[in-house]
Amino acid sequence: MKNLKVLAFTHKHVELKDLGNLVICNEDLESRLINLKHSLDIPEIFYIGTCNRVEFVFYGAHELTHEFIADFMGKLNFCVPQERLQCYLGQVNKYEGMDALNHLLRMSCSLESLVVGEKEILAQVRRAYDRCREAGFTGDFLRLMMDRLVKTAKEVYTYTKISRNPISVVSLAYRKLRELKLVENPRIIIIGSGETNQNLAKYFQKNQKAKFVIFNRTLENAKALAEELNAEAYPLADIDQYKEGFDILITCTGAPTSIIDNTLYQSLLNGETDKKIIIDLAVPNDVDAEVLQNNLIHYIEVSSLQAIAEKNIQERYNELESAEKIIQDNIQEFLPLIKQRRVEVAMREVPEKIKEIKSFALNEVFAQEVQALTPEAREVLEKVINYMEKKYIKVPMVMAKEILVKTPETEKN
Repeated sequence: MKNLKVLAFTHKHVELKDLGNLVICNEDLESRLINLKHSLDIPEIFYIGTCNRVEFVFYGAHELTHEFIADFMGKLNFCVPQERLQCYLGQVNKYEGMDALNHLLRMSCSLESLVVGEKEILAQVRRAYDRCREAGFTGDFLRLMMDRLVKTAKEVYTYTKISRNPISVVSLAYRKLRELKLVENPRIIIIGSGETNQNLAKYFQKNQKAKFVIFNRTLENAKALAEELNAEAYPLADIDQYKEGFDILITCTGAPTSIIDNTLYQSLLNGETDKKIIIDLAVPNDVDAEVLQNNLIHYIEVSSLQAIAEKNIQERYNELESAEKIIQDNIQEFLPLIKQRRVEVAMREVPEKIKEIKSFALNEVFAQEVQALTPEAREVLEKVINYMEKKYIKVPMVMAKEILVKTPETEKN
């Protein structure tokens, strides 16, 4: 296990804006890793790049000295000044052996993610591994390790509640909305075209038909979102002229004060009197308190959702101990498998060698004696030799596996 190594640059030690300099695009990945693999004689390697981590996982006997890491990073030809590269070298986390395995398991189970419990990291790790496997950069050890990462992560997500409760304001808002009785194909006004409203609109688009209209200070941004939603787009300054009514109003702008007073709200109602739904995810709120006091409204606002999110985050952290137990159990299961695989690989040539010895004995060393045997005696001899051949192959392999499995992990890979 000592040959498993990880060099990690993560959100914990590197500014997110700086991590982008270490991301390798798919088009360049193969050429860069080929150069690295051949230059440093690395048997197996794969690269993980996400929005908040860049990691190099490899299998080799190299010591992770400062000089080796500097050479490693230099061979990857990052387009950054030398002084900036030196800065990155001071921000790297390095893991070896059991520490590396534990880190990779924790990462795949999202225990080291910016958002604990998010499942996307496992999919990202799998895609990263598959790319490198298809390019021929990985081998037997990383294959076994990857199988274990997937198995462990699935168990953590299945047998703990670490990813059960949503913690994003957008997903909580949509969940709250689903609890209400919505009309079929609702008319939805969206005020603001930022990321929050984009994500909430995509929830709608994925799960329910709706008719959208977008208002935004910058018309170009409104049009960009409208194109995705097959919607109409207008400048926010024209919102008081909109007379089509609505069922749901979604608003999230960066305005310093409320932008929807009772006069504007009545204009948007255009005489409709049924109870409306407002999702106000702005801080401070976009909807004036007077609107809430004087109208029938299901009001979903950001502060109450944040309270739920904080509670759910705490519940996720409460599951860390259970997740750690699953990880440790999988480590203990994995170590004997690695040892057994070592035996299988080491003894891969034994069956062929025994067949060669048998053939040489029958056809060369004892050829005359065998020819002198009766057919019946020769048949018995063949049976005895074939029986012994199977045992000579099986028994040493079983014994070697048992010896290795019982040997403490102090005898490393």
